[in-house]
Amino acid sequence: MRFAAIETSTEWCSVAVWSDGEIAAAERRAGHRHSELALPMLERLMHRRPIDAVAFGAGPGAFTGLRIACALAQGLAFDRSLPVLGVSTFEAIAEESGAARVVACIDARMREVYYAALEKRAGRWHEVIMGQCVAPQSAPRPSGEGWVGCGNGFAVYGDMGLETVFAEVHPSAVALARLAAPRLAAGEGVDAALASPVYLRDKVAFTKEELERRT
Repeated sequence: MRFAAIETSTEWCSVAVWSDGEIAAAERRAGHRHSELALPMLERLMHRRPIDAVAFGAGPGAFTGLRIACALAQGLAFDRSLPVLGVSTFEAIAEESGAARVVACIDARMREVYYAALEKRAGRWHEVIMGQCVAPQSAPRPSGEGWVGCGNGFAVYGDMGLETVFAEVHPSAVALARLAAPRLAAGEGVDAALASPVYLRDKVAFTKEELERRT
């Protein structure tokens, strides 16, 4: 199987091509240039060779970044009638970390974070604390030991009560590809028209009145 993976849910623009277990990947800090960078980066990896599917980082994460990844996946898949698979940003962070128990925390702006606790069992990630958008001080802590905090939310709001934190860990297309491979092989991909991001929050900014009340 050969498929493309696109992850643009954070400040990183990350793409990869999985080919029968081998992964070619590229990533860079994009700022607000994901739409400009992602497709040329991916085309260089694809070498004009056909693919069988497309996986993308479905979120949660930056609203624009999620729409870019989904739209690129759909664009690549429509003309070729390829299956598309959305992969959780939380799972991609957890997979990238290399740990078995991960608290994933992404800065959601507006003084909130996207937050989940995941544990790897039998080769798959399971949410111990369901993904949610929450104020950092209200984020629930998982029970037990060995939890590692990962994601840029920790860079903004500190360790949030965890002993071990790696704020630099971010969702990558390589991690996404590793997660997507067995799912695509199992037929979990969907028609491109059915692909959609996971936002967890509809509101993207404070109103002027809300900002004035907070100052």
